[in-house]
Amino acid sequence: MSDLSAPAALTAHAPVSGSRQADARSRVAVADIAVRLFHAQGYEATSTTQIAAAAGVSRSTFFRQFRSKDDVIFADHDELLEQIDEYFAREHDDPWLAVCEAAALVFERFRERLEVVRVRDRVVRQTSVLRDRETVMVSRYEKTFSAYLRRRLPQVDPVLAIQFAAAVTATHNFELRRMIRATAAAQLLDSAALAAELRAVRTRFAPASAAPATPASELLVAVFPASALPDDVARVIASRLRSAED
Repeated sequence: MSDLSAPAALTAHAPVSGSRQADARSRVAVADIAVRLFHAQGYEATSTTQIAAAAGVSRSTFFRQFRSKDDVIFADHDELLEQIDEYFAREHDDPWLAVCEAAALVFERFRERLEVVRVRDRVVRQTSVLRDRETVMVSRYEKTFSAYLRRRLPQVDPVLAIQFAAAVTATHNFELRRMIRATAAAQLLDSAALAAELRAVRTRFAPASAAPATPASELLVAVFPASALPDDVARVIASRLRSAED
């Protein structure tokens, strides 16, 4: 798969059962309600009882869905990480590209829910405990990406896999925050633009599978005696290059 601008295709081959899909939607729906309550009343002032009542669920159902109030706000991240795991479980010709596509999927899902994501961003920025939780959540994506690369490409230096995962995650997060905090529609990055950014990251790291091969016809090999003067070397090479262009 090579079209990063269409991340919805990542889930097209792995349909989720109706009951599981309903559970996921319900969990995210409760989280969205909690986010709006946090924004209206303040995080500390909002209780789990209030969230459950506003969402129309019992407290016991709430605690089956979430371990604590801290877990509510990032419910969609849990769902996305599950989708990424399912995507990585399939076979991909280019694991480096698969990581980029997974990041594009996350971006597109947040773009689809931009209004509530913006509200959450304001809540998180105002609440230190949630900022810490967000940092942990970001690290989960990074670890998921690097673990996949190290599993699929055991011959690659693990440091390169970790660096690549960090670069993809950082690029995604930078562009996501810019989109969330944009004040004009023209500043909104779409999935295709993010895809171009991620391809640039991939090219910059240039793993063997992504580095373009240089045709033999474009190589110029020159051998000179050690006593050759630098000006003579430069003049001969320039002459040969001009000849190759003619």
